[in-house]
Amino acid sequence: MAWEALNDLYREVILDHYKNPRHHEKIEPHDVEQEGFNPLCGDQLTLQLKINSGKIENVGCWGKGCSISQASASILTECIYGKALEEVLSEASFFKEVMQGKSKIEEKDVGDLEALSGVQKFPVRIKCALLAWTTLEEALRFYEKTHVSSLK
Repeated sequence: MAWEALNDLYREVILDHYKNPRHHEKIEPHDVEQEGFNPLCGDQLTLQLKINSGKIENVGCWGKGCSISQASASILTECIYGKALEEVLSEASFFKEVMQGKSKIEEKDVGDLEALSGVQKFPVRIKCALLAWTTLEEALRFYEKTHVSSLK
């Protein structure tokens, strides 16, 4: 019974982020813009980052796709806003490990991101949950190549 209640809570969190996405806007100015696309299901998104003094100063993300991909993008924007780039990369790596079954979500306090942990039970949906996170990693790699950065 407790497991069902937890599943219901997670479902509500995902639906809230899907219906009311956070930072769902273009930002100006921005330092990097990266597009992400999942050809398997058609999910797509655009991520913009404003980076200042090695921290995410502002983030915008929008797109279209399934509830999992769009909720994950919304959760990502909340997770990274105001954080140092090294911490952001660490969180992205950790979430990928969770989705691949290499880490347990309970190992860290990840807020709403925990709601996506059940996706790992559905292999065809893992790419949906990871789209925003892989797009973020691509954006930060591009930023590192084009800007003087402390990313290592």
